[in-house]
Amino acid sequence: MEYFSALLSNGIRLVHQYVDSPVAHCGVIINTGSRDETSQEQGMAHFIEHTFFKGTLKRKSFHILSRLEDVGGELNAYTTKEETVIHASFLTEYYQRTIELFSDILINSTFPDHELKKEKDVIIDEINSYNDSPSELIFDEFEELIFEGHPIGRNILGTPENVKSFTRDNIHLFMAQKYNTDQMVICSVGKITGKRFFQLADRYFSHLPVNYRNFFRSKFTGNTARIKSVEKDTFQAHCIIGGLAYDVLHPQRIGLVLLNSVLGGQSGNSRLNMALREKNGIAYNLETSYSAYSDTGTITIYFGTDKDNMEKAISLIKREIKILQNKMLGVIQISKTKKQLLGQLAMSQENHEDLMLTLGKSFLTYNKMDGLDVIYKKINAITPSQIRDIANEILDFDKLSVLIYKQSDKN
Repeated sequence: MEYFSALLSNGIRLVHQYVDSPVAHCGVIINTGSRDETSQEQGMAHFIEHTFFKGTLKRKSFHILSRLEDVGGELNAYTTKEETVIHASFLTEYYQRTIELFSDILINSTFPDHELKKEKDVIIDEINSYNDSPSELIFDEFEELIFEGHPIGRNILGTPENVKSFTRDNIHLFMAQKYNTDQMVICSVGKITGKRFFQLADRYFSHLPVNYRNFFRSKFTGNTARIKSVEKDTFQAHCIIGGLAYDVLHPQRIGLVLLNSVLGGQSGNSRLNMALREKNGIAYNLETSYSAYSDTGTITIYFGTDKDNMEKAISLIKREIKILQNKMLGVIQISKTKKQLLGQLAMSQENHEDLMLTLGKSFLTYNKMDGLDVIYKKINAITPSQIRDIANEILDFDKLSVLIYKQSDKN
């Protein structure tokens, strides 16, 4: 993969890929998320991401939102456990407008008191809405279960009590400590040269003072399997089975990505989709996911079903895992799975917004991005015995936790 990369004098990294398209995508990815908060700060990273758009030294909230929308662009942001991301899609001719806006938001936000008050109400409504969605809430509660007592287990939105307490001073202190210039990547995919991209980024971001990171994230070291059942007033029972997995630098990470694809990935012919949905008709919503963090990871199997089918569904999942642990994939099976994964990766790069975010995240973690040819070689090098060994290590039921949302008796 050919891309342009550079380093600003303050440590901010740049990465850009030229594509011949009238639409461009650009973002700023900061290596700071909810796991970097103290217990009193829980929800702060997400709160800041919301309030970035509420006013700067030269723009009011309306003018920030209109700056790109008036020319057909889109401005957005999100927060994860380890990242804060501001990104935009726009016509190529508005690159300068976009990068200047990013700079204004990140450097000159004023966080007006009246806007903070309004946004607190919005976020508390978001928290309440999330609590009404068991199929989403269960993922947060599961991470709280397996990462008990550790910052990475806390939910991203925070608590209403914390959100109500946040002040402008709290925001400025958090940003000064955690928004470090050597932990920022400005990423871009669009129809301009690397030289022009550098000129724009340098013009609008090089004056940000050097602020290198001087702290380390606390590593999670616990690994106790837990089983928890909670009664919920829902029309369906929900369940997550899972546990700890490899971090983003682990040499077996790609093997686990392949195993996840075999077990319950995006393809309709995955093992669990065939066992639970196609053959037995007991689960409509079913997914497995592997999330890799900087120093740990999670593997989860989620499904929703009628409460009377819960035990049968768990039994079928255990059976499929046992097969993967005891029997190596055949030549045809593993070849098909690799082709499926390679196809999904190739198609994701056709989405230039996804490509831009992938570029940025890859540089944030690895300071490079492998091309599809390199990724293909790594995937094709994985053997059936590796898949079996990973299944035995990661999917050992003695190490997996289970969280169930049971239907209340009135349902």
